Amino acid sequence: MFTVIGFMLAGIAAGYLSRRRSVRGVSQAITVLIWALLFLLGWEVGSNRQLLEALPRLGGEAFVLSAGGTLGSVLAAWALWKATLRGRKKGGRS
Repeated sequence: MFTVIGFMLAGIAAGYLSRRRSVRGVSQAITVLIWALLFLLGWEVGSNRQLLEALPRLGGEAFVLSAGGTLGSVLAAWALWKATLRGRKKGGRS
């Protein structure tokens, strides 16, 4: 964990020191590195037999959690919408 925080702080320092210079290609390099990390993550998951066997259960749990979170957000937004419209007249402001 300290390694991750250390790298992040080093990146912040490098960005601060080079803020006046034009740095080209950083966005493309980040994109390529993210794709490489996703590929390596998939490779690691694919080579782990226990994880592959548990994937349907984990996927089901992830679906239930995401569906519950989405439904809760929709219901909260609907309740807030109704609460803010209470007391207003139709077609105008109160």
